This record gives sequence, C-alpha cells and structure tokens, in this order.
Amino acid sequence: MAGVSSCMKYSMFIFNFVFWVCGCIILGVSIWMRVSKSAQDELKIDDSMFSGVYLLIAVGSIIMVLGFLGCCGAMKESQCMLLLFFIGLLLILLLQVVSGILGAVYKSKVEGAINITIQAQVDSLKKTGSENEAFQDEFRKFEKDNKCCGLINREKDWGPNAVLKDGCVCLQEDVGTSSCPSGGKNMYTKSCGTVIIDFFKNHMIIIMGVAFGLAFIEVIGLVLSMSLYCQIQRK
Repeated sequence: MAGVSSCMKYSMFIFNFVFWVCGCIILGVSIWMRVSKSAQDELKIDDSMFSGVYLLIAVGSIIMVLGFLGCCGAMKESQCMLLLFFIGLLLILLLQVVSGILGAVYKSKVEGAINITIQAQVDSLKKTGSENEAFQDEFRKFEKDNKCCGLINREKDWGPNAVLKDGCVCLQEDVGTSSCPSGGKNMYTKSCGTVIIDFFKNHMIIIMGVAFGLAFIEVIGLVLSMSLYCQIQRK
C-alpha cells in the first residue's frame, strides 16, 4: 500500500500552523479590545460595538480550534481530526457563500436603509434643543474632516442652526479646491450623505475581496485535508 506523502503531510501542518497563529492573533486582539479601557478609548469602541468584538472573539476561537485539529491531524495522521477539520472548514466556506449571496440580493435594501437613516438624522441637525448639541458638534467635526456639508441638501439641512454651526464653511486651505470652489459663500459642495454612502460602498468592495481571498485559502485547506485523509486511508 502507498504511504503518506511527507510533502503533503508537512504542507498540511504548515498551512494549519499559520491558520492557528492567525486565530491566536485575532482572539488576543479582540479580547484586548474588550477588556482594555485604554484600547476602547484609543479605538473609540463603545457599547454598541461590543457585538462586533464578540464576533471577532468567536471567529478567533473557531480558527484556533480548526488550526489545532489540522496540525494534530496531519502530524498524528488522524483521520478523525482531519475529517473534523474538513467539515468545520466546509461549513465556514458554505456560510461565506450564503452570506455573499444574501449580501448581493439585499444590497439595494441595505443602501435604502442607509438612506433612511441619513434622512432621519437631518432632523437632528435642525433641532435647537440641548439634547442634540452633542450630535451636532460631532457632525460639525465630521464635516471639517471630510470636507462636506449637511447630509442631503448641504447647509439647508442645518435649518436655523446654519449660522451657529459653521461646519459647512470651508477651511482656508480648502478654498479654491474642487471641494470648495472660490467665490460665493465658500462652503463645501459635497453633501456628507454622499461621503457616508461612498464609504460603505468602498468598504463593501474591500470586504468582498477579503472574503474571496479567504475562500481561496479555505479551498486549499479542504483539498489538502481530504488528500491527506485519503492517503492515510489507503496506507
């Protein structure tokens, strides 16, 4: 009977060792983000973002377990561990495919939800009560940082607050640029709603690229584990 290929065996081990190290890094960083007050202050993580941190902890833990199964399965030539690794990795790949399909199907609805949220925040810019001052001050900083004005209808979105909140007024160094043509009121010409939507669109492309890259790596892991499993079975 044919023996187990040393090249296949050690390729599987190295692949899963790297996989396991990545899981350790993700788990360690996510736990640090959750328990460290300084990290939360530095990264501006509030209570609403803890669900994402918990998700990273879960992802890191799963990757660590799968990496451990793959490493031990390869070195000990354990069909049970290799099969568990294969099944776990296959389930993750299937979840990614389903998530990608759902993302493509509901993309327009997601964009619609973002537009509704933006529209709702316009009212917060127009209100004069003290309960909206914190949001308005933060949004004013957002306007300066992103060289934009208002959410939809530029300075009109500020209503009676347009005079008090000068976030739409161009910084001196921006006057005469494409974001703030000279002349007139010297206000930023792009609405911040456009900036927000573009941000989501651009990051969606990045997320899709990362997902495709991970899927390619996962397929390699599936091929290696099943090939090694079959070799052990024939031994």
